[in-house]
Amino acid sequence: MVASAWQDRQRRDIQKLMHDHRNLHDGIRARGSKLNLPFSTLAATLSATLVLASCSGGTNGKVEADSQSAVTVGVAKVVKKTLSRQITLSSELVPFQEIDVYAKESGYVQKLNVDYGTHVKQGQVIAILEIPELQAQLRQDEAEIKNASGQMDRAQHELARYEAQYNAVHLQYTRLNSVFTTQPGIVAQQEVDDAQGKDLAAASQVDAGKSAFEAAQSQLAAVKAKLVHDQALYDYSRIVAPFAGVVTQRYANLGALVQGGTNSSTQAMPIVRLSQDDLFRLVIPVPESYVRYIKVGDAVTVRVPSLNRSFPGKVTRFSVDVRQDTRTMHTEVDVLNPGRLLMPGLYAEADVSLEHRDDIPAVPLQAINHEGNKTSVFVVNSNGVVEDRTITLGIQTAADAEVLSGLNEGEQVIVSDRSGLKPGQTVHPQVVQIMQYQESKSE
Repeated sequence: MVASAWQDRQRRDIQKLMHDHRNLHDGIRARGSKLNLPFSTLAATLSATLVLASCSGGTNGKVEADSQSAVTVGVAKVVKKTLSRQITLSSELVPFQEIDVYAKESGYVQKLNVDYGTHVKQGQVIAILEIPELQAQLRQDEAEIKNASGQMDRAQHELARYEAQYNAVHLQYTRLNSVFTTQPGIVAQQEVDDAQGKDLAAASQVDAGKSAFEAAQSQLAAVKAKLVHDQALYDYSRIVAPFAGVVTQRYANLGALVQGGTNSSTQAMPIVRLSQDDLFRLVIPVPESYVRYIKVGDAVTVRVPSLNRSFPGKVTRFSVDVRQDTRTMHTEVDVLNPGRLLMPGLYAEADVSLEHRDDIPAVPLQAINHEGNKTSVFVVNSNGVVEDRTITLGIQTAADAEVLSGLNEGEQVIVSDRSGLKPGQTVHPQVVQIMQYQESKSE
């Protein structure tokens, strides 16, 4: 009779424990968690416990009598784990660079080398424009250079003639002046004065020739500079890719007149739209409560549901401020696209790691009691007695919490219903497996 009564009590305790875990199991599923342990496993474990208890019920009368006063509770041990938290943010992939390519000078599209989806390299010619005005201007510049070169040659010859005349007149003057000085009376003063006047006039002609020659040189340099300027403008008739990428839009056709993009008085039409396709940006709004965890260089897993693929990325830059209207921080994740699988506008989800701890003591969340500012757990000591232990928690995930103080590795904490338990009560601890599920936070 004693054994039968003890078995009935044991059966009722274990059924109550199964009922508590079933409620927990259903509550977690209602929140959309991913369960790693089915309820059937827990039921099988508890059923096996009941069978073992029934088999051992009649072996020792003293044990039966003690068991009648001990309640069976589910416990879990404090073990070291690796805990991490992450948040999932959704956004659209955008090219790292994307521009509309305009013509600098107005002209007709003479040749168009690209179309939708064309991959181009940096510096590759996209289109060639026909600009008749600039072509005529270049021919005019060349004619002006030829004319300025002729004027400079004439000025140079004139300068050479003036210098020759000056040399002859100056030599004559110096000879007469020398005789007049050394042998007075042989050369008249009037003759010396006339020679000196011719010498000064010849010197003035040399100075004028030099000025004319320098003016001709300046004129030649000016027309050459104009040719360089006009040639630079004409070179813009060749539209080249500023960076490697893919053409995602084409606006112009052969023969179309495109306006220069620098002319603000007209609505210029771009020729093509060019997007960089080997590197993408994922702009994610990080909520204010998670801003403190974001650091440049943090690894991010970027999942693209439409491709059923994941790509590695990293936090490259963020705005270092929180927007007043959304209470989020502008954060950019760079994602390499070596296989050219990603495309602009694809929806993507970024798994951003917030915290990570390796080899730390942890307890299941269902073992933790919160009463006001006090955080505690019920511990079953080596004598089977319940202790109310105050603890300090660290990082918390969806299933476990880091224990900073109050518990040691290997101690047993009660994870089943604790409403009828009191500190100092003697219980029968039964180790149970804790249902694990992953945190799934999305913004």
